[in-house]
Amino acid sequence: MNSLPWLNPARSEALQRLLRERILVIDGAMGTMIQQHQLQEDDYRGTRFAEGFDSEHAPEGHAHGDGCGCTRDQRGNNDLLSLTRPEIIRGIHAEYLEAGADLIETNTFNSTSVSLADYGLEHLARELNETGARLARAACDDAEARDPSRPRFAIGVLGPTSRTASLSPDVNRPGFRAISFDELRVAYREAIDGLIDGGADVIMVETIFDTLNAKAALFAVEEAFEARGARLPVMISGTITDASGRTLSGQTAEAFWYSLRHSQPLSIGLNCALGAKDLRAHVDVLAQVADAYVSTHPNAGLPNAFGGYDETPEDMAGMLREFAQSGLLNLVGGCCGTTPAHIAAIAAAVADVPPRQVPRLEDAA
Repeated sequence: MNSLPWLNPARSEALQRLLRERILVIDGAMGTMIQQHQLQEDDYRGTRFAEGFDSEHAPEGHAHGDGCGCTRDQRGNNDLLSLTRPEIIRGIHAEYLEAGADLIETNTFNSTSVSLADYGLEHLARELNETGARLARAACDDAEARDPSRPRFAIGVLGPTSRTASLSPDVNRPGFRAISFDELRVAYREAIDGLIDGGADVIMVETIFDTLNAKAALFAVEEAFEARGARLPVMISGTITDASGRTLSGQTAEAFWYSLRHSQPLSIGLNCALGAKDLRAHVDVLAQVADAYVSTHPNAGLPNAFGGYDETPEDMAGMLREFAQSGLLNLVGGCCGTTPAHIAAIAAAVADVPPRQVPRLEDAA
């Protein structure tokens, strides 16, 4: 499976060396930081899309209509900001790097044609991934220039998409599927090629709620690597959706790992949905069974009545330090509701704690 050489040997080997030495820190929420800018629809469109698609980037045969991106409200389409307000995205990356993040995630969570269809912008998928990766990689380069002794890494993010391949969105038609495996594979492949061309150091399939979606993403990842004759490290992160301790498609953390172990990822982990306290038992399970590095980047608690998150940097740092002291972590960061202040506190909390030791294959069963 992983017999291909590294696409970027120096960076991939540096990442693996650092993982053996210490717990690495992933950045925090992109959406939370974007919200602080209080952007309006004009900000999302920028000058390039102020009056709809510019002629250079309009899809072939495009005709204006109510369903296209020309007329659809683009507020909330955070990935589009990589093209229209790149200084905001680059600034957020810089803040997280300054806070102590070793790895920052590209602003590409929804940059597949599947998810972009909600905004009528499917044709921008490849460009958004490539641009998102270039912004993150450039921010890492700036941080490394200030401190050459500390490598920083750009994680190319593949989100779960807005469709699920193994569940029906219609309770009256349980056999119906809104998308197929092959449709997901093609969409993910387009995104992956953009991330690689933009300079991502790692590919991460994250916030996985449906393991079949993840399998499509990982299949596309391997296709992309085979086509180039070289590979990047791959990270996998699922999401436990509620107190049942299962993903939306019904798997426990242990089942989730064994379903995806064949892909031989650099790391397996959990993010989003729950705060650190509620994720702890499930991260513990992964730490016991996975012969890969273990990551977690939880929310800052559960959303409150106003849709905000209440866990302070000190709250999260204290809980995640306990994870680390219990030997559960190799990578740690934050998801929804977290800020550079959270990441700085988490980085400080785990700085003196040794990383989890990855078990030998024969011990991981």
